[in-house]
Amino acid sequence: MGAKRTGSAYGDAVRDLLSRVEEQNAAALDDVAELVLASVRGDGVVLAAGAGHSLAAVAETFYRAGGLACVRPVYHPELLPMHGAISSTAAERRSGLAGQVLREAGLARHDVLFVFSTSGVNPYPVELAAHAADAGCPVVAVTSRSASAAAPRRAGSTLADHATIVLDTLVPPGDSSYPLDAPVTAAVSTIATTFLWNLVMVRLLDKATEEGVELPLWRSANVEGGDAANAGLLRKYQARVPQLG
Repeated sequence: MGAKRTGSAYGDAVRDLLSRVEEQNAAALDDVAELVLASVRGDGVVLAAGAGHSLAAVAETFYRAGGLACVRPVYHPELLPMHGAISSTAAERRSGLAGQVLREAGLARHDVLFVFSTSGVNPYPVELAAHAADAGCPVVAVTSRSASAAAPRRAGSTLADHATIVLDTLVPPGDSSYPLDAPVTAAVSTIATTFLWNLVMVRLLDKATEEGVELPLWRSANVEGGDAANAGLLRKYQARVPQLG
């Protein structure tokens, strides 16, 4: 009975968080969907960036069944915890890396940059957003305002400060969510960011359908006809998205 009550309490807390995330971001989600639709219409690319565990959100956007084919992941191996946990934290806090990575990715007309970062205070995500904004590229920050408010200003400003639109994950400082009265485990940032991304996709599809725009959506390679359906998308986007090779 104790395990059941524990699971229920945690599940209820997550469901409550996602309900609040959807409600409080409703207007911003509509704006983001319009921004991405304009990018698709203009033959642009959605650049998706993050560091550390926020790279899980980047992976969710890229080469995913039902996802957009015009997505280019923006990252550097040093930012991956699997390539070195301590060094990945150091890389995210190092000024200058964002400019290098963004130059290699390139920014073109009609592109949109998504930056996923729960705290949004380290130099890498902040400088990504700042460089893109200076270049005239719209920036969507997927971050937590409350986590940012509680974190040290390592870059002097926050990711949200440089964003065109902010999607607030509402993740609490420290990310953990359980026990409810003094949380020490069960991080919720990945759940919240993935939910927000899929809310963008849902709105994007609805808007595209209303306006007669066909979205470049991947099919699962494990269903009949999936490989054939994806072949044309690979030919179209591989030049601008080398990670598809």
